[in-house]
Amino acid sequence: MAFNPADFTVEEPKSIPVVLLLDTSSSMQGESIIALNNAVELMITKFKEAETLETFIKLSIITFGNEDVQLHTPLKEVSTIEFEKLNPGGMTPMGKALRMAKEMIEDKVIFKGRDYRPAVILLSDGAPNDDWEKSLDNFVGNGRSSKCDRLAVAIGDDADKVVLEKFISGNENSLFLAEDASKIMDVFKKITMSVSMRTKSVNKNAPINIDESLSNGDIDINDLDSFKFD
Repeated sequence: MAFNPADFTVEEPKSIPVVLLLDTSSSMQGESIIALNNAVELMITKFKEAETLETFIKLSIITFGNEDVQLHTPLKEVSTIEFEKLNPGGMTPMGKALRMAKEMIEDKVIFKGRDYRPAVILLSDGAPNDDWEKSLDNFVGNGRSSKCDRLAVAIGDDADKVVLEKFISGNENSLFLAEDASKIMDVFKKITMSVSMRTKSVNKNAPINIDESLSNGDIDINDLDSFKFD
């Protein structure tokens, strides 16, 4: 029998891809950016703990602020990420961030077809100041990005809730409201838990309704086994 290297290849586990679209404009200075950095660090730590032999989590971070959009973290397994803190400044080019995210998601080399349904989280404390309408319509209405599990977080009263609600239209979860910086961590704990729960769920493509699956009380993110899975 001829030697076939493929017979000795271990198939890579499937992943749950997660994309964070984070507003780092100048209005996020102070307590908001500190809270966001702490929340993202906790999310990465808990994603690492949630991984199993069969399923791991990939994460990408796109920031919009500082006069431009940055691919802060290319899509990679969370176990390899050393998080660099976010720095605020500049305007709010949300439309450009949505275009970058869509290009990544539509790229089958980056987002492999064998992986599970991606989760995309959009966070902002203001209003986009670029040409965002067509980018948003294209993201939610066409291609692979339209099938993502989309979540959004509005920080404070100045966040453009109409834009954020349009981003999540047709998804399980309503808009998350963080009235001030102190609430950012609470919201991120719920989102982190919902993604982590998917690593143990039978149907890993199914989005989790956070309001129904997680209580409104304190979230013990260290105890996934206290939650029931499909």
